[in-house]
Amino acid sequence: MKYAFCGLALLLTACASTGPVGPERRAAPMPLDQAAPAQFDARLSLYAYPYAVKIFAFASQRQALEMAYMDVAPAGEANGKTVLLMHGKNFSAASWARTIDALSKRGYRVVAPDQIGFGKSAKPTRYQFTFQALARNTAALLDAIGVHRVTVVGHSMGGMLATRFALMFPDRTDKLVLVNPIGLEDWKRKVPYVDVQAWYQNELRQTPGGVREYMKASYFDGKWKPEYEKFADIQMGWSESADREQLAWVSALTYDMVFTQPVLYEFDQVTAPTLLIIGLRDRTALGKNLVAPEVAKTMGLYESLGRAAATAFPNGSLVELEGIGHLPQFEAWDAYIEALTGFLD
Repeated sequence: MKYAFCGLALLLTACASTGPVGPERRAAPMPLDQAAPAQFDARLSLYAYPYAVKIFAFASQRQALEMAYMDVAPAGEANGKTVLLMHGKNFSAASWARTIDALSKRGYRVVAPDQIGFGKSAKPTRYQFTFQALARNTAALLDAIGVHRVTVVGHSMGGMLATRFALMFPDRTDKLVLVNPIGLEDWKRKVPYVDVQAWYQNELRQTPGGVREYMKASYFDGKWKPEYEKFADIQMGWSESADREQLAWVSALTYDMVFTQPVLYEFDQVTAPTLLIIGLRDRTALGKNLVAPEVAKTMGLYESLGRAAATAFPNGSLVELEGIGHLPQFEAWDAYIEALTGFLD
């Protein structure tokens, strides 16, 4: 992954070519042949999700919060099992639309929440974001809708959260599936620390074109097609939102969570059967731009990271997808859904 960034010293100052320092996106001018994206508020009130959205109201850290979620019943004969889907940092529950449809048709109940700080859920600016807090919030949601045991599926950052959920609630976790998760390596052992204020300043400099160019380079191997827009539209719309300062600060808080809270040292404590679905072209890693080129070359190597993780989990298995990047559920749907449903069934 590449970043348009001018060096660690300039994290605290403006830079003409600066983009976010994290794994998610970089700044760049919007191509002239692209239409300006819609602008969305912090709660995505004008953004349609593929299924009915419900709200779970609860209290956490001395404040009232709302978690948006989709709870989709089996489309046919129910098999009595529930799948919990956890989205990545650059994504929302809506990104699981095709997976929800496929699993529902196979008899699964599917619960897909927007974590606090993401999607249509609350965006608290004074919240201590931890994977433990998000996992506990999710467990409270499951209690509220009468679900006890689940198979947990996590993509990207959602893979880190899914792992933390399985560690905290082993009695509630039937199986664990990680789809190109980030956090298979501990970036802070190689990358200098970036504080929340620096993340915030970089998020404020985001542009719609930067979102598109980042995803083009990082997710789709330098190619862009109209159907890819659906993965970028929320982030592009937020970059020019009237709520952009609130959104940038919350994003900065969650970047800090991702960078400082690794879960890989506890893979050996996960008791649930675990499947990793790994697109081998992926090179996602936080902070490559902040280290020497020879160090950057050692980061985000999903061929070796996936194999090491599969070995670390006591009941781990691995499906590798050659030539596929960070989104197997889009780039390699047939192989992805075959691996997922084969493991679930």
